[in-house]
Amino acid sequence: MTNSKWEIVAEVYGDLEAEIIRGLLQAEGIPVTLSKEGAGQALGLQVGKMGEVQVLVPTENMDKSRGIVDDYFTGKFDTDEETSTFE
Repeated sequence: MTNSKWEIVAEVYGDLEAEIIRGLLQAEGIPVTLSKEGAGQALGLQVGKMGEVQVLVPTENMDKSRGIVDDYFTGKFDTDEETSTFE
């Protein structure tokens, strides 16, 4: 897969959301890389153009990846139950 072309499957603001999406994709066996503006990363910015994170996957994984990302943004992975370890 070293010659694979990588494509953007999602653009989000902030590292946390990017890491959640990365985890969902990796759980399905899809290689993922994150790309962030260098100055934004160095300064720790999470908003605006410098806080934008691109989630990239190999072209051959785009269809499956889009489905997972769409499910994430439509709330398929949300739960109705509130859970707490402090009860």
